[in-house]
Amino acid sequence: MEERILIVDDDHHVLSSLRRQLVGRFNLTTAQGGRQAIAEIQTAQDNRSPFAVVISDMQMPEMNGVETLKRIQAIAPETVRLMLTGNADQQTAIDAINEGNILRFYNKPCAIDVLSSGIKAAIDQYRLVVAERDLLEQTLAGSVKILIDVIAMNDPVISRLATRLRDYVRRLTLEFKFQKSWQLELASSLAPLGQVAIPSEIVTKQRSGQTLTETEQSIVNRAPETASTLIANIPRLGKVAEIVYLQDRGFDGSGFPATGPKGKDIPQEARILKILKDLAVAAGESGSPNAAAFAKLDDRKAQYDPELLSKLRVCLEATAPRTRPSAVEIPVSALKAGQTVLTDIRLTNGLLILPANTQLTMPQIERLRNLQKIFTFVEPIKLNVP
Repeated sequence: MEERILIVDDDHHVLSSLRRQLVGRFNLTTAQGGRQAIAEIQTAQDNRSPFAVVISDMQMPEMNGVETLKRIQAIAPETVRLMLTGNADQQTAIDAINEGNILRFYNKPCAIDVLSSGIKAAIDQYRLVVAERDLLEQTLAGSVKILIDVIAMNDPVISRLATRLRDYVRRLTLEFKFQKSWQLELASSLAPLGQVAIPSEIVTKQRSGQTLTETEQSIVNRAPETASTLIANIPRLGKVAEIVYLQDRGFDGSGFPATGPKGKDIPQEARILKILKDLAVAAGESGSPNAAAFAKLDDRKAQYDPELLSKLRVCLEATAPRTRPSAVEIPVSALKAGQTVLTDIRLTNGLLILPANTQLTMPQIERLRNLQKIFTFVEPIKLNVP
């Protein structure tokens, strides 16, 4: 797809002239003034069809070129910025470079071939930035997937918790247009990561309802710190690490860590994750965030942001399933990645391999195949029918 170019000037005659001279060379859009330009940029971002390059005049009413480019940078940081102006004093150039972060500065009148060359250079710069971003995101996605698979392979019960949290977050963002936050989405998947450092003896003792010693409880409480430390090693995940670290911090200052932010000083994503995590536990085997599950949170409501708790209750109760999904029964050997099982997958000796409501991943399928070579499963398995 041909990269989009936005030209900004308050003089419609200038815009018409540039369009005539550049038509056929580039995919052009024009904006008369800074406010219209910002609206065009915002719409393009919302529609996922961003502008590769923006060329702005300097002297414009209401909003000059430097302010326009600064605001465009905040909305679309990858869009490369150029300035074309008749106001060629030194201070203008300095402000444009330092505040507008422009790639090149051109004086009016500018030969069209010179301007075209600059636009092509800006497109090359945009392509380089996008390519580096895509590479980094692919690396990031691969790193996160490995961590999620580690959770799934290490402990199926904790994996179920992570699956529930991801489901809750997706309901908030998809069904009710709750503000989308990729940091919250990743944090919901990686929140249980610290559990891998808890000795299995303590996990077994905790799940059987036995009282933990002070030392054992301290190990359990510090699981978010372990997870945060692991996540912080991945580039660009500093915010995610902070959210995970504060996942058990109560709005009233309770929970882990013992000292730290409270109330609105806790990042909003961490306040949301606290509610969702406790809700996932309160939902029990069904996993449904219904009125009964929220009632359990009401018993300790001081731990939660009251505004967020109310908003999440409306969102999640409205999307709680009213009926059981249809199911078919198939053998373990027929399971495939992406399917959701409705019953526990257990060995005939009773050992839980994967809990009900797990959406199967390829590593889990591989593990089931390997286990099937040695052990016998309880079959058939009930499978969700979309």
